[in-house]
Amino acid sequence: MDRLASEPLLHTALLQFIFPFSIKQEESKALMAHMEQQGFTRFSLDNRELEDAYYGEGFCVSHERMERSYLPFAAHVLFPRKDDEDSFRRFSKVNDLDFTMMISQQQIEFRVLSTDIFICPFQLGFITVRVQIMEERLPISLALEFADRFRTLQNTSPQDEEAIIRYKGTTFAQVEDFVFRHLFEGLEPFMDQTELNGAYFETLPFFVDERMLVEAFYGIESGEVTDTIDVQLRFRASQLDGLNQKGQPYASASDPEYIEQYCREHTYTRWAPNTYYITNEQTFTCISRADRETVVKLANQMYGEYYYGLLLSLFHKIVLLKLANIHSRLRINRDNEEIENLIYSINKFSAKFYFLELISQSQGREIFFQLRKVYGNDALFGEVKQTLNDLFQYQDKYQSKRRDTLLMILTVFTVVSGIYGMNQVIEDLKGQIDWSKLLEYSPFEYIALFLTFSGILVSAILTLKELWKGIKNRRRKKFKYQG
Repeated sequence: MDRLASEPLLHTALLQFIFPFSIKQEESKALMAHMEQQGFTRFSLDNRELEDAYYGEGFCVSHERMERSYLPFAAHVLFPRKDDEDSFRRFSKVNDLDFTMMISQQQIEFRVLSTDIFICPFQLGFITVRVQIMEERLPISLALEFADRFRTLQNTSPQDEEAIIRYKGTTFAQVEDFVFRHLFEGLEPFMDQTELNGAYFETLPFFVDERMLVEAFYGIESGEVTDTIDVQLRFRASQLDGLNQKGQPYASASDPEYIEQYCREHTYTRWAPNTYYITNEQTFTCISRADRETVVKLANQMYGEYYYGLLLSLFHKIVLLKLANIHSRLRINRDNEEIENLIYSINKFSAKFYFLELISQSQGREIFFQLRKVYGNDALFGEVKQTLNDLFQYQDKYQSKRRDTLLMILTVFTVVSGIYGMNQVIEDLKGQIDWSKLLEYSPFEYIALFLTFSGILVSAILTLKELWKGIKNRRRKKFKYQG
């Protein structure tokens, strides 16, 4: 505890834990109905009463400012005016419940302010648990340790086993039980944990050890223990390096040059030395020792426009990885329908959701670019676009070869059956057919008769096949990635 006493103390610790999941095919509407039954309210910028409903006492998100932060085509996706399946549909619930977490032989009081669930295109969903640590003058290592323990849904270490959550006599041994049995009861049946389009896209896509992503804001008491936010503290805040098994503060790296280089690459320093934004694939952190009034404004931004920017970056990365996964699982010589699905999905994502410019304000744009850089979205998008070009080339060659083969067969068949049939049996098929004449046919006339009727049958089959294919394509485009 001596080392904790010499640490920076926090007057504000606000955390948002974000968990992405895959929604079962065509279950989006049923999920929305279930969330409303569980007390979740449809979020809309038109409802100004929600500006201070979900964020705790003293914090507020301006809906007008949030909308103006994004360019119109991005705002249309993030803040839909109506129920649009190609948008982010948000449902939120005020919880305002106090809990206790036991860690390192200490207890931390925290409040679940509210919870969100987003239903997004491409069968993706996000849940958010919005938490405020209620301890006053809390050592930052305890806040980091709390965030690291809370984001771990399933226990994977002795420290996870020791961390338990208590609420009114009920104990939760795993955060997963707390989230899915208490905060989001009944959500699991809507989660898709099966193979999807030949590729594994699990409930926890691309996140190791079943952990949630953390968006955190830490307000440091100025002038108490430290008057700077040094590089070591920034690194630990980004990595959630809290306490070791002995209950002492620690850092997951010891090389000063490595820590310095890491912070240079992952830190947005526009408002240094009082405020820093640090990003990596698991955390998005703002740490500040500004005055209380400024701290409130910074926290409001983390709840508002930066929160949506983070969700959009996550959405981009997961969809891009999903599309790459589907491509890697394709059997190129067999899965012609899946190739068409993939081409349609890539075009839809590129046209409607992935834009280089999304945010109107310079600081928000720079932070969004930092997030996109950390997630490697531009490189992933380049690979997916190359995949699209390869698929187009393959499909063009495949369809050209198929057309040539089919045209050759139909030409030969038409010429032979038409000429041969017309010369041999066409007169007997006019008017009222005398079927008794068939008994007098020679072998060549039987061949001509067979070719005539088989030509009619083949033409009918091909016509029906094309009609059915067109109907399937329309239905697929209507229901593919719905919600």
